[in-house]
Amino acid sequence: MNCIIIDDEKPAVNLLKDMASRLPFLNVLKCFTNPFEGLEFIQTKAVDLIFVDVEMPTISGIELMKSLRNRPQIIFMSGDSHNAISAYDLDATDFLLKPLTFDRLLKSVNKAKEIHRFTRSTVNNVVNHEKNSNLDFILVETGYSSIRIDLNEILYCEGLKDYIKVRIPGKTIVTLNNLNKFEELLPDDRFVRVHKSFIISLAKIDSIQNNRIYMGKSIIPIGDNFKTKFNDKVRQ
Repeated sequence: MNCIIIDDEKPAVNLLKDMASRLPFLNVLKCFTNPFEGLEFIQTKAVDLIFVDVEMPTISGIELMKSLRNRPQIIFMSGDSHNAISAYDLDATDFLLKPLTFDRLLKSVNKAKEIHRFTRSTVNNVVNHEKNSNLDFILVETGYSSIRIDLNEILYCEGLKDYIKVRIPGKTIVTLNNLNKFEELLPDDRFVRVHKSFIISLAKIDSIQNNRIYMGKSIIPIGDNFKTKFNDKVRQ
C-alpha cells in the first residue's frame, strides 16, 4: 500500500516513518510537515493511505481531508482523544492517539490492509463483469468501515435519496450511495431494476401478483417503466 505522512512535527514524522518501515506491505512515498504540500501531492499521485495529524497550526487534518473530493483511506493522529469523533464522522479507517505505539499502529494498518484487499478484489470483479458473471460479493461502506456482502444473500436494494438499504436475511445494511451507480456493480443476469427505488434478486422471488413482487415478508412494487424489462427477465 502506498502511503504518505502529514504532520507538522518533524519528530512525530520520523517516529511514524521508522515504525512504518518495519511493515513490508507499507510503502511510504513521502512525508510532509506542510499540509498544503501534502494536499497537492495527493491530488497528483496514487495514494492508498494517508496518516495525518489532526492538530496543525495552518489547517487541521480534519479540514484538510474534507477538502479532498476522492479520499483514500485515512488514519488520523492526535494527542487529544476528543478528536476521534470528528475523525470517524469523516469515515476514517482509524484514529491513533499520540504518543504512537507500534502495537497500536500495527492493528490500525492491518485494518487498512484488509479494506484495501477487499476493495481491489471488488474492482477486479467489476472490471471482469462484462466477460463473466462470477461476481461473488460487493464491498459497501457503512459508518467508517467497509462490509463485504455476498451476492447470493441479497434479497433487494432500496434507494433512499443518497442512501441505499441492502436487505439480506435478518439484517438491513445502510450505505451512502446512488442506486444507479450501485446497479452497475450487480450482475444483470442475477439482479433487475423493477422500480425507480428498487433492485431485486431474481433468485429470491417467491411470487408475482398484481404488479407486486413477494419476497418473504417483503412486497416490492413493479414500476410502469420497468415492467417490460422485468417480464423479459422472468421469461428468460
